[in-house]
Amino acid sequence: MNKLKSIDLFAGIGGIRLGFDRAFGESIETVFVSEWDAYAQKTYKANFGEGEIFGDITKISEDDVPDFDICLAGFPCQAFSLAGRRKGFNDDFKGLSRGTLFFDVTRICQKHKPKVIFCENVKGLTIHDGGRTFDIITGTLKELGYTVHEKVLNSKDFGVPQNRERIYIVAFREDINSSKFEFPKPTDSEKKIRDIIEETPVAAKYYLSDVYMETLRRHRARHEAKGNGFGYEIRGWDETAGAIVCGGMGKERNLIIDKRQTDLTPTTHIKGAINKEGIRKMTPREWARLQGYPDSYKLELADVHLYKQFGNSVTVPVIEAIAKKIKEVLTNDKRE
Repeated sequence: MNKLKSIDLFAGIGGIRLGFDRAFGESIETVFVSEWDAYAQKTYKANFGEGEIFGDITKISEDDVPDFDICLAGFPCQAFSLAGRRKGFNDDFKGLSRGTLFFDVTRICQKHKPKVIFCENVKGLTIHDGGRTFDIITGTLKELGYTVHEKVLNSKDFGVPQNRERIYIVAFREDINSSKFEFPKPTDSEKKIRDIIEETPVAAKYYLSDVYMETLRRHRARHEAKGNGFGYEIRGWDETAGAIVCGGMGKERNLIIDKRQTDLTPTTHIKGAINKEGIRKMTPREWARLQGYPDSYKLELADVHLYKQFGNSVTVPVIEAIAKKIKEVLTNDKRE
């Protein structure tokens, strides 16, 4: 198989690219990258180094995108998330219609006709607006001349202890025989939180204050009184983490008890004292591991940005497993 060229749209910090790079090795080359968030660009450049990262995809002409064989597109999830307002194609944010960013993918792919279009999104995309949004997306790909495969996969089945369901769409150009394509079966469902815990005691700043813990307890009690299930959650080391979420929010849903740190002198301004129960939030490195990023992946920004970036990112081992199945089709295709 000749070297394939890929483009990385809505690239984030490069999780989809990393999965494809692992699967295809030297037989793939990224020729175009687009990501509008400046902090995500910094993390991307720190880890991939080369080349220009283009900004707002809505302002980039398809004629300015070089020819490519594979389109990687983790288009923004906020418009379809169950946690959001779910306005879908009508969602508007800062003057940008995020729900319609998918059409920038199709606009570019209509021009270049790549062999494969790969998309990832939240599971809620499949049921948004009674399924009509998803039908529009898959129907649009079919109208462009692609055979569409889609499936919901859970990250916890692919070697990371995170309960994270996402929809994956793989579209092959119709002249490619994809009849034998199938999504990967689970590879490793045994990982637990203890497998991603930092090896040495973490800094005191990750431990919650006793005042904040009391606030969380009262917050949960109020919701429980109303019959709601919302609230903080402490996970056991032999359990699976809940999904880390878009925007980096929800760290309180994946608290752990870790009593290895004995110096609990506050290093940041907090109300009260650090709690005596050993309750802390996970670190950005632990979130990176929950998403299957290697420890060699550089985390150079402030924590606030890293939490957001990994919450918005993909689970790399899932991407890699799918990419290997895509590679099999492209390698064995008799009509290339």
